[in-house]
Amino acid sequence: MNATRVELLDEVRQFRQAHPEVRFVDLICLDIPGHFYGKRYPIEMLEKVAAGSALKLPQNCVLLGAQGGLYEIGDYCFHDGDPDAPRRLIPGTLKLVNWERQPLGQMLISSDGTEAPIEFEPREVLARVVQRLAARGIRPVVAFELEFYLFDKALKDGLPQYPRDDLSGDADDQPNMHIERLSRFAEVLDDITETARLQGIDTTVITAEIGPGQFEINFSHNADPMQAADWSALFCRLTRGVALKYGHRASFMAKPYLQYPGSGMHIHVSLYDEAGNNLLARDEQRPLRHAVAGCLELLPELMPIYAPNHNSYRRFGAQVNSASKASWGFEDRDACVRIPESDTRNLRLEFRLPGADANPYLVLAALLTSIEQGLDAQVEPIAPLNDDRQSGVDFPKDMLDAVRRMQASERVAAGLGSEFVMVYCENKRQDHLAFMHDISPREYRWYL
Repeated sequence: MNATRVELLDEVRQFRQAHPEVRFVDLICLDIPGHFYGKRYPIEMLEKVAAGSALKLPQNCVLLGAQGGLYEIGDYCFHDGDPDAPRRLIPGTLKLVNWERQPLGQMLISSDGTEAPIEFEPREVLARVVQRLAARGIRPVVAFELEFYLFDKALKDGLPQYPRDDLSGDADDQPNMHIERLSRFAEVLDDITETARLQGIDTTVITAEIGPGQFEINFSHNADPMQAADWSALFCRLTRGVALKYGHRASFMAKPYLQYPGSGMHIHVSLYDEAGNNLLARDEQRPLRHAVAGCLELLPELMPIYAPNHNSYRRFGAQVNSASKASWGFEDRDACVRIPESDTRNLRLEFRLPGADANPYLVLAALLTSIEQGLDAQVEPIAPLNDDRQSGVDFPKDMLDAVRRMQASERVAAGLGSEFVMVYCENKRQDHLAFMHDISPREYRWYL
């Protein structure tokens, strides 16, 4: 038995000993739209899988649309017989799910690292990029930040309502960044962060954001980019589950209210060599500027990843901390790429464009690919916003236009894989067309 199987068996047995009440374990993986799919296994069967029994799920689960349906994409779905594909257990991810009525286990699975990985599985896409950088002696350190909204659990006429806190019973209808709002929602926020801790997710700062019921959570800097993306994905799942216990809905929707700020996904990235030296700080920070240039040049061709659905594009051009062009700046939150003030050891860039609704594996894969291509091209970036408030590169603000740009990009295909680009763009194109295939009440009011 190889070392990995011994490690997995030990993990499963320790979990069973610590949680004898758990009878089932959810084996889960993220699909292209960013939803978890998987199967619920009896705990005793998990031990057999850990020992080497085959673990397979339909390959086309990865291709599910936003509403769970399948689209005809190339030779997949309706032309391939819906074959199974191998998955593997990810060591260290077997954790307790404590927000369900009955205690459950949860463990991540993936096709990356198997004999036949699925080219377009989001985690596999990121794994290929990380491995490519590692072969070049580049070690990314990554930290995610996620904004999200709490709503009342009950909808009114299908529309979300402001959440009410347990202390006063008042709706959170006077949004601001005051610290008292953290106290008013302390019970649910404390449970979210404690649940994250129990699942091995290292959260740090919590901020009350500007929107009603809007908060931000920060994660620790992580030298394992795969785990950093795992944390982001799993945090979304647990936040939704825990919030329901307190009479709230939690959502990472990019722009739930037109009159309030959207929710973003911010990613801090620094690069180190094998000796621990910060690569971005070399040669009077030229690599940092080259990395920034790569991010900005490739950004217009990666918009379907950073803004993955119709609602995502509503964030751009708002008055507060939301870019309308691909831009950068020092300590400037209006920029897509912000350079926080730091010492040489911690020099990094913060990428602020993606919405909280984006797939964290794909966002990180796209960002690291952009940085890599910028380092290779060694081109100086456009002027920072600190020098020119009008500086910036236009990017698509419509899904179909964005998909066309991504499909035509040789640079994106080279960095993320041509098969992935074909599958992803077709998934997004058909999802968008399905969403638009509806006549709203406003359309009748205007044109009937």
